[in-house]
Amino acid sequence: MILTPEQQALLDGKEGEIMAKIVKTLVMYGDAFGAERMVPVTSKYGHTVISFGLEVMKPVYDLYDKLIEAGLPEGQKFTADPKPLDPKVPSSLLDDLVFKKIMYTQQKRYEEQMRKLGITNDDDYTCACYLDQVGNVPQKGDVLSWAESSAVVYANSVLGARCNRNSGMLELMGSIAGFVPEFGLLTDEGRKATWIIELKCEQRPEAQLLGSAIGMKVMEEVPYVRGLDKWLGTELNDEAKAYLKDFGAATASNGAVGLYHIENLTPEAKELGESLIAENAQVYVIDDAELQRVKDNYPVIWKKPDAKPELCFVGCPHMSLQQLKDWSKAVQEGLEKNGLRKVAVPTVFTAPIPVIKEFEQTMDAYYLKQSGVVLSYICPLMYMNNPLCKKKAVITSSNKLRTYTSARYYTEAEILEIITGGAK
Repeated sequence: MILTPEQQALLDGKEGEIMAKIVKTLVMYGDAFGAERMVPVTSKYGHTVISFGLEVMKPVYDLYDKLIEAGLPEGQKFTADPKPLDPKVPSSLLDDLVFKKIMYTQQKRYEEQMRKLGITNDDDYTCACYLDQVGNVPQKGDVLSWAESSAVVYANSVLGARCNRNSGMLELMGSIAGFVPEFGLLTDEGRKATWIIELKCEQRPEAQLLGSAIGMKVMEEVPYVRGLDKWLGTELNDEAKAYLKDFGAATASNGAVGLYHIENLTPEAKELGESLIAENAQVYVIDDAELQRVKDNYPVIWKKPDAKPELCFVGCPHMSLQQLKDWSKAVQEGLEKNGLRKVAVPTVFTAPIPVIKEFEQTMDAYYLKQSGVVLSYICPLMYMNNPLCKKKAVITSSNKLRTYTSARYYTEAEILEIITGGAK
């Protein structure tokens, strides 16, 4: 790899041993993927995927201490993924014991490290850091050093920024050094679509289900989706962005997609059109029957497949303000229709704290609270990592949560029917 004189000086120890090791790590990372040079990180904020203090990750927190002792990063702002615990979320005494005494024993230490690294308040903990209320919104063409898969695919696809699917810690090192190796999704060639997705659906496809089907088919490659603009339009309004947030999270977790193009809608697709499609791109046709086939083949790993749901999570990735408003109205209408005042299944909606604060100023928030729904900043995935949760019948509209845990997937319409008492 060819380094600039400034980068070589850092590697040679100009700013100390820790910075030299960071640069050496980034060089090794770039060498592994055939990168020929480093490019500057241009976003104002970094984002770290690690937001939890697991006992088994002590070596990571020891490394954080070394970064802090070396005065790094200096002046770099960060956001981080959601915290794993929230006392408002339903849990048993035994659950809490496992969470606090076995799993997240390093949480207090980790959060103190985050404060020293520049995360000043709880508003900065969310997987949807790119929402306007949070403020970590990259600009088109910005080079990022992120790892959170749902945030990476959103930034690349919806915002037109450039970021590879990095791992935890590597993303932090790129932000500290101020540069990352250039390969993959940082290059024009790497952003070309090697799959064409032809949508032939008769009704608007469920975002999480469509993303799942595409992710499992194309894996880490780049899809160019035709026909979705019929349902979303050609402008990135709040509704379209919320849909693509959930769609992208499913492509990234059910496969390993880091970038997608939506014809006539996403920035690069509108600007460059079909020139984004690589030669000999494969074609995947998706209709309603294909989506049903995908859904029907999800495994049910509950101990009792016909168990009554005990808990429901909506919001993985975190919900937007408009989604909270829409879900609140839908829950209220569903309960009234079924003659209930409270949800039939304990339900948790998750969103960033700044979004929750804004939502709480609305009447929708009052009605949602009256319905018994819990509003939380938690990471549902980190909650579900508790081995005791595998014994619970947890339902979700998130294909990401379904993929990584024992939670069972239902479409949004099915979830609404279940939690408002319509499903008998």
